[in-house]
Amino acid sequence: MTTVWFVLVAFMIIAYVVLDGFDLGVGILHLIVARTEEERRLVLHSIGPVWDGNEVWLLAGGGTIYFAFPLLYASAFSGFYLPLMIVLWLLIARAIGIEFRAHLQAPVWRSFFDGLFAISSALLAIFFGAALGNVVRGVPLNADHLFFEALWTDWRVGTHPGILDWYTVLSALVALVALTQHGALYLCLKNSGRIADYSRKTALWCSPLMILLTVASLIATVVIRPELTLNYSAHPVWFIIPILVAAALVVIPMAASRNSTWAAFLASAIYLVAMLAGAAVALYPNVLPATTSPANSLTISNAATGAHVLRVGLYWWIPGIAIAIGYFVLVYRTFAGYETMSGAGH
Repeated sequence: MTTVWFVLVAFMIIAYVVLDGFDLGVGILHLIVARTEEERRLVLHSIGPVWDGNEVWLLAGGGTIYFAFPLLYASAFSGFYLPLMIVLWLLIARAIGIEFRAHLQAPVWRSFFDGLFAISSALLAIFFGAALGNVVRGVPLNADHLFFEALWTDWRVGTHPGILDWYTVLSALVALVALTQHGALYLCLKNSGRIADYSRKTALWCSPLMILLTVASLIATVVIRPELTLNYSAHPVWFIIPILVAAALVVIPMAASRNSTWAAFLASAIYLVAMLAGAAVALYPNVLPATTSPANSLTISNAATGAHVLRVGLYWWIPGIAIAIGYFVLVYRTFAGYETMSGAGH
């Protein structure tokens, strides 16, 4: 049952990254691809009906971790207190940037909220990437499964690292570029004309950088944590994951250059899914590895709640997630098509 909940948590995190990932990418590109007031309104209309719904997956994922792996929740929220508070404020700032610009007509305030939206989106991508890097690299857990990390120390990967070091910064760059490309391809789907052209060029520009950063991050991961390859060696079927990553990196620029926007966007989604699924497979059964001693690591066994609670919770989780998926299908079908100044898809 613990393995089932590990998979469910991974599913919800992946769903959040794929769905809200293009929202973040659109925010990063907001001041780059949109130069006029009309274009910025079109960019915001592209995500207007879905951005707040996409963030539900983050809340649901956090709630699922709290329910299924309470020790992980307690340990992570205490050790990552500062960055989690920063993420919370960035989420608030991003929502303010989206919602408030339409209620104040002064150009200076609109420019302020546009900048707030763009900067908070970029910083969220960076912080989420660094967070994943911390989990993959490991944290200095004590025997009581608690830890504290400074924001940075000497930028080296060691027994007592900081939240930011060369490896987590590399992870942050991967996330920043990947979500920028994901958002650019989504803008191509939802817009035409100059916005779509600029977005396509941005996605193509990101492609070689994505290949370089992906290869560098995979090599760095194997160097600092060679034990992460054990599940792949024991079960070679999982090598399908790096194959999917490589295929997506090839398909994205090919499809984008041929104006096959849907194929490029789906390849971008597959890249994100494969990268995160690959990390989950490599970490299993750990949910938070320890840099101090393997015995201090949090696993699906010592971090999980009781078996009866997990079993009963699954009965409620299945219909709940079915309703959520149905809602998202309805929303995306309703607002499919290009955006117009009325904000309606057609």
